[in-house]
Amino acid sequence: MSRRQLLNAPEDVVPEALEGLALTHPDLVTYEPGAALVLRRAFTPGKVGLVSGGGSGHEPLHAGFVGVGMLDVAVAGAVFASPNALQVHAGTTAADQGAGVLQVVKNYTGDVLNFRIAAEIAADEGLEVASVLVDDDLATAGSKVGRRGTAAVLAVEKVCGAAAEAGADLATLAALGRRVVGSSRSMALALAAGTHPGDAGPAFTLPDDLVELGVGIHGERGTGRVPFAPADELVDRLVAPLVEDLALDGSVPVVAIVNGLGGTGPLQLSVVARRVHHHLRACGVGVARSLVGSYVTSLDMEGVSVTLVRADDELLRLWDAPVRTPALTW
Repeated sequence: MSRRQLLNAPEDVVPEALEGLALTHPDLVTYEPGAALVLRRAFTPGKVGLVSGGGSGHEPLHAGFVGVGMLDVAVAGAVFASPNALQVHAGTTAADQGAGVLQVVKNYTGDVLNFRIAAEIAADEGLEVASVLVDDDLATAGSKVGRRGTAAVLAVEKVCGAAAEAGADLATLAALGRRVVGSSRSMALALAAGTHPGDAGPAFTLPDDLVELGVGIHGERGTGRVPFAPADELVDRLVAPLVEDLALDGSVPVVAIVNGLGGTGPLQLSVVARRVHHHLRACGVGVARSLVGSYVTSLDMEGVSVTLVRADDELLRLWDAPVRTPALTW
């Protein structure tokens, strides 16, 4: 018997959720069910289009970030499954407003392959396409395919979206997105795995005295298990390697993103954010901007990720630029 969840049928959860998003935010987005696209309600002629996407189950990523100052189109696959190349091609052409299209792609094999195929098809049709590959997950730095793409994708979409809104060209946006990726690292941990719609139980189980460290956003196990401990000790396990890998020495501040993985409430996320600030302050690292909430989730996983982004003046200016999407607005 499957675990009780608020759904009608597992196979309908993605289209019904996307329809619900569009009905909730009709002033911001529309939903095209044929290719499972969420599109910006009002496109800007002559602006570089931004398209991203991937498997569902990470909401509000990516559909929740469609709107003014971020994405023009999001392409949704099934839960934890990449959209196919034809879907991505449809999203890429829909995003085109005459100045080319930037694809923001998380580093997972299916996403990389299908976005690449879609870009090649679009190029054959005369559309200029560039890609930014997001690979920020420090836990998988030594894997065969390199670091996974996780919550730094939010920073890429926000910064590049702001620059596109200001009229930056495709080459400038691609270089900017790659610079944000190179300046970003993330680490995550889980107290409990998420449950795939229709499944009887979570993707993996943990004893009460252990925590999964280095967990991914597709229900993957982490790179190791560590003893359960007070929040401050667990957060230090996430932040310390990020500071080291980014060579943070206090010369530049950071944008700090504390991201819930789906089943962690705001009260706990604020406890995590507190320790992130204290840890960075003790290292002499300033926090120029913070964002705390559930933005890149893994269904109902009980866990948290921390992303740090080295922040220069240009990045902060673009981070502060107005944005209006279903999930992020200022």
